[in-house]
Amino acid sequence: MFIKKPIARVFFVYTLGLLIPFAGMGQTYQWFHAEPKGDTALGISTERTYQELLKDRKATPVIVAVIDGGVDTTHEDLKRILWKNPKEIPGNGIDDDGNGYVDDVFGWNFLGGKDGRNVRYEQAEETRLYAKLKPLYEGKERSAVPADKQKEYDQFVKARTDYRKKLAEYAAYKQPYNQLFSRVKASTEELKKALQVTKLDTTTLQTLKSADARAQQNAMFLYSFLTSANFGDADTAIDELSKAVEQINARVDYAYNPEYNPRDIVGDNPENWKETKYGNSDVTGPDADHGTHVAGIIAADRENNLGVNGVANNVRIMAIRAVPDGDERDKDVANAIRYAVDNGASIINMSFGKSHSPQREAVDQAIRYAETKGVLLVHAAGNDHLDLDAKDQYPSVAYINGQEIPNMITVGATGRAKGRTMVAEFSNYGRHKVDVFAPGVDIFSTVPGSEYQNHSGTSMAAPVVTGIAAVLKSYFPQLSAEAIKKIIVDSAVRYPLQVTKPGSKEPVSFAELSKTGAVVNLYEAVKLAQAQTAKATKP
Repeated sequence: MFIKKPIARVFFVYTLGLLIPFAGMGQTYQWFHAEPKGDTALGISTERTYQELLKDRKATPVIVAVIDGGVDTTHEDLKRILWKNPKEIPGNGIDDDGNGYVDDVFGWNFLGGKDGRNVRYEQAEETRLYAKLKPLYEGKERSAVPADKQKEYDQFVKARTDYRKKLAEYAAYKQPYNQLFSRVKASTEELKKALQVTKLDTTTLQTLKSADARAQQNAMFLYSFLTSANFGDADTAIDELSKAVEQINARVDYAYNPEYNPRDIVGDNPENWKETKYGNSDVTGPDADHGTHVAGIIAADRENNLGVNGVANNVRIMAIRAVPDGDERDKDVANAIRYAVDNGASIINMSFGKSHSPQREAVDQAIRYAETKGVLLVHAAGNDHLDLDAKDQYPSVAYINGQEIPNMITVGATGRAKGRTMVAEFSNYGRHKVDVFAPGVDIFSTVPGSEYQNHSGTSMAAPVVTGIAAVLKSYFPQLSAEAIKKIIVDSAVRYPLQVTKPGSKEPVSFAELSKTGAVVNLYEAVKLAQAQTAKATKP
């Protein structure tokens, strides 16, 4: 589970007597495509790459799987580049290709039931573990637990600690955010009615002079809030506040509620991780915002003159729904990886993660399977401003035996401007566990309904890297997953400067936050691939 817009992302709004973190708005420019030497944005040189290095080269189609919360298959900027199962006849209710998944035309949904229902909200993994193990270990000391059960007891204690901490954190936000949302909405509606206007922007509010004391009070409050929160008008603020309230309420009511369990919708046995044939064909699901945004970053149609451009220009997106609003289950992740591999994906984007993995063996086996088939996995580092060298995050960068996963690349997030603030304040990092950084702040991309929005997160940085990997595989199809990873890492641009360590005000060397101290660059990656392939073909 990676929240789409990390709640504590940009700055603090002071209201209701509390400091409340809130995410402001960004621009509608795809800065991540920019040329970092020519523009102020720390982009990946997308357009220069196509214009200078790839214009005379032929590309082959590449299937990229997006394991996420769903993809809008009707989006104007995505529908042409979606993977379609060539062996499946849409809507006939028959498993035409015999793979065990009926009508899997665009991919598969491991969060759905045969009756068409879908899971939207889920518990956090620590909540599931806490609820499962509480009857066995609550009130007991470790010394009273049999030796062969002490590892499980330790797992319970850790899950309980994490569950209680997160519940308290989100519960503390719930009332203030709901009150703030209600006040902003009520003040806006009241003032619009009083002034007989349809829109309230900061200019109108700043210059408003009214004999009506109530109207003047509402105007002063709204102007103060909008300017503090970096919003241009009240309607935009209400929309963003509504999303923030929804996220916080979902955490309290579902993610950190031990009594909530929606898995009966799916109808499987969640404890049996060897079970594979469950779910339905609805790859969009009830909330496809995150997955649609990710898909657009990778491969939004570059030829239709609509909306935005993805990084890669010859991709087919395979949509696999396995990530709810809450923590994904290991069983679903493992099955999603296997489905992607078995159906021809060369690259898998995984913009999700969590801090507990009770069925880690299932995920490890699926990743090893992907490794044997030459499939590259691109994983987001996470949005908790944590040092992954000291804090576990799953899927892990290493197998259970400690061996590094050679076909996985882990990605942190950077912002637009080079310098002290270039690393996103929410991004996880790790000198040994994060490979590279990529643009991940105010990334403009596709969202459901043929719309476009900014989102921020390592969830956005990972698909930038996935897009680069797809370009390399498309134009240099002979490259292996490990070779593509090495090219991306080796070609990333090093920045030997001081940055602010995420989650603090401490200055650190950028080199200390990842293996490379570098930001990915498509131009440099393609140039390196060209050099390597040219060298390999010399007699």
